[in-house]
Amino acid sequence: MPALPAAPYPEEVRARLAADAAELIARYPQARSALLPLLHLVQAEEGFVSPTGIRFCAEQLDLTTAEVTAVATFYTMYRRRPAGKYHVGVCTNTLCAVLGGDQIFAELQEHLGVRNNETTEDGEVSIEHIECNAACDYAPVVMVNWEFFDNQTPDSARQLVDDLRAGREVRPTRGARLCGFKETSRILAGFPDERPGANDESGAGGAPSLAGLRLARGEALPGAPGTKVVAPRPESPRSDAPRPDAPRPEANGQAGNGQAANGQTGNTQAGNGQEGSEA
Repeated sequence: MPALPAAPYPEEVRARLAADAAELIARYPQARSALLPLLHLVQAEEGFVSPTGIRFCAEQLDLTTAEVTAVATFYTMYRRRPAGKYHVGVCTNTLCAVLGGDQIFAELQEHLGVRNNETTEDGEVSIEHIECNAACDYAPVVMVNWEFFDNQTPDSARQLVDDLRAGREVRPTRGARLCGFKETSRILAGFPDERPGANDESGAGGAPSLAGLRLARGEALPGAPGTKVVAPRPESPRSDAPRPDAPRPEANGQAGNGQAANGQTGNTQAGNGQEGSEA
């Protein structure tokens, strides 16, 4: 991070961001709880969390710049250098890596002429290796502005970034159509996606994501009608049903869990001053 303190935003920018920040802060009982959304807000302004953005967040929340910097440098979704219009994250964690993620990442760096966390000269594409995109069932996975592009290959990934740089329409495998990185950051800050129909494009889990659920239910997988891979799980016993090993109530009406006849627990004093277990 560059040295702090940093210059403030221009007054017109600061006034606009301060209005947005006040709306976000008002959603939380304690102001400092709004720090994560505010970091997305300033990232939406500049395409990364700059020292000026850190200063702004600190002033809005009455925090030190050190406290804000500690959070901004902990979470990887906050960029510390400018991102491209399209931020490409390649999963290089275990499953994606062994299925081709490492090769995809290496070839994209060579193809774009940039290294990890760098941006192309035209400002269109930045690239980053991601530890996990939480989509192992579609490995190897690439994300663009946090939208999924599943089952990628080096060839399809190269075509993807070429299309992005050429301004051609690119549709994610799942989820809403792409918008710029700054627009994505504003949505992540907690403001609505105002593009018509975008919220209806989110979709749901696909067949690979739901395969485990279907197996757990004893259902047949697609392409194997009538074949159940595992038996359905037995229903869990009711939470209020007595356990087989639970002690039975005694004949004098005292509960088996140590309650005395007067309703007091065995470790409390009865009304005559004696221990409940002696009452």
